[in-house]
Amino acid sequence: MKLNTPFYLILFLLICNCSSDKQTTNGLAFIDAYKNYPEKEILLTDIADVTYLYLNSDDDDYLYRGTIYCVTKNTIVVCDYFLGNILFFSNDGYPKSRFNHLGNGPEDYTRPSRIVYDEDADEVFIYSRSSNIQVYSSTGEYKRKIVLPQETIVSSMISFDDQSLFLYDVSINLVPDRKRETIDDTDYPTQYYSYPFVRISKIDGKVLDYAVLPIAPISLTINIDGMRISPANMQRLIKCADRVHLCNPESDTVYMYGKDKSLIPVLYKTPAVDSTDPMIYLNNCSEAGQYQFLELVTVRPGEESPGIFPSKCYMRNKTTGEIVRPVITLPDYKGKEFVFSQGTLGDYDTGPIFELDLIELKNAYRENKLSGKLEELVATLNEDEDNNVFMLVNFK
Repeated sequence: MKLNTPFYLILFLLICNCSSDKQTTNGLAFIDAYKNYPEKEILLTDIADVTYLYLNSDDDDYLYRGTIYCVTKNTIVVCDYFLGNILFFSNDGYPKSRFNHLGNGPEDYTRPSRIVYDEDADEVFIYSRSSNIQVYSSTGEYKRKIVLPQETIVSSMISFDDQSLFLYDVSINLVPDRKRETIDDTDYPTQYYSYPFVRISKIDGKVLDYAVLPIAPISLTINIDGMRISPANMQRLIKCADRVHLCNPESDTVYMYGKDKSLIPVLYKTPAVDSTDPMIYLNNCSEAGQYQFLELVTVRPGEESPGIFPSKCYMRNKTTGEIVRPVITLPDYKGKEFVFSQGTLGDYDTGPIFELDLIELKNAYRENKLSGKLEELVATLNEDEDNNVFMLVNFK
């Protein structure tokens, strides 16, 4: 497979790491990790339409401990991580189907860590850290297995189009000195992916393309108790409309990969990650309406739980270029702040989603902190018998 790293990408990076005022010199958006951007109070309903969604649990089989993994035009997919249940709801919250193939058999999955649903093909792709992806229908009919190269660790997986999945294989970072060989499609179990950003066929796992980003001479993996780990909240892939944002925090840059295989820088962080102490890295950039949402993570080994570090979230207006630290509130929920982290802006075709804890909501209801449609919904729910409430956000 022929791989090309366009010269202008490297040129962009050289400019990005050498200039203190890049936005005026080359037009590429940037965020300064050391700048004290102003806070700005924003009513969410001023910039977005908000819908409250309750996933109906009148049937106890649809009660769950877990969260939404993906949202398509007509379907919401939830995984109960503890029990292994995969649950399907309509977009108005009513149960559609469910299945459970938790186990160690050839047609089973272990604990699911990544789930993608192709609604048009009615195919569910489940990765569970076993060097393969199991594929089922939404009713649990087993379809096939997509075998991945040996020791692959998929930290991000999204549906790129009707033919392909985009993966990020974090194993190349955890074992940086391991020799990388171009894989032989007929012998996956004995080889490795050549590069971490890889687009594969939904049918058989064949490599369709690599997104080859400039290599930076720094690793963001850290040693904790003798183990090399990558920060757990790192978001390498985020779907944005018919494109995908690829985050390369080692080189402080987010790229856009398009349907035509183009790879274009979208935004970068300054100063360079290897010059910050403590280390601060850019955790991708999501787009919603006219806004970009960015997250900067500070790596302080020993001060936080392993792999989980403090972060700050920012909002950039693509029209004006203004960057702020938003304090986003909702008229229906007094005293509650909503933070648009990269986890909130996940693989959801409909836009950002917030999960609202029902116990917390019921306490707020009793304290008269709720109003409007949210208050009306919560009044009908029982924290001991019902699922959490979700808030769907559609930016204007």
